[in-house]
Amino acid sequence: MLRLGVNIDHVATIRNARGTPWPDPLRAARMAEAAGADGITAHLREDRRHISDADIDALMANLTLPLNLEMAATPEMQAIALRHRPHAVCIVPEKREERTTEGGLDVAGNEAMLADYIAPLRDAGCRVSLFIGHDPAQIEASARIGAAVVELHTGAYCDYDTEGRHTDRDRELAGLVEGARLADSLGLEVHAGHGLTFDTVGPIAAIPQVKELNIGHFLIAESVFIGLDGAIREMRRCMDEARA
Repeated sequence: MLRLGVNIDHVATIRNARGTPWPDPLRAARMAEAAGADGITAHLREDRRHISDADIDALMANLTLPLNLEMAATPEMQAIALRHRPHAVCIVPEKREERTTEGGLDVAGNEAMLADYIAPLRDAGCRVSLFIGHDPAQIEASARIGAAVVELHTGAYCDYDTEGRHTDRDRELAGLVEGARLADSLGLEVHAGHGLTFDTVGPIAAIPQVKELNIGHFLIAESVFIGLDGAIREMRRCMDEARA
């Protein structure tokens, strides 16, 4: 079955807007589990704009689902991951001025550095994932440096759909399909995520090599209207329908 990882970052974004203890990301994670999530994703950014160190402490101490810790390839983040040893670590590009993660990692251009960086994480028992585009060079480099997983960036595909640029959307989808096939052929587990909605998740969920989708912002936004339980259950239904 195609797995759903629920990203709870933006529960923390709402909390931090007022500096209150609520809404609590751990409570959201527990609700996500009850609604059918298979894992929880949290991105500990260098500027701590949403998820905090205390959130990671609480998630690691209380979660029964696997935690996927998203983080930049910095010494600080490596030390945090090695201290907590989450189920999975997803290395993402990060710029302080960006609103959200823009594009994928340049693994091919930083192969030696990333190989050295992920080795201790892998040795500590974390499944290491690299958040990349569908460029074959990036996928091949990810396999060479020993990553277990690649997460394909679906942001451009979703943006094109929102903008009504359907030719570009379909071209991007074709690239994701081919990227998933290549990654799978190289022994990499394939995940996908970024910007997915009820309307865009189907074609991605239908890619047979994709084993997991990580979805966050849309689910938290939709929960304003139908509740977090309802949003997750509807996303799960869309995924399962597409996969069937």
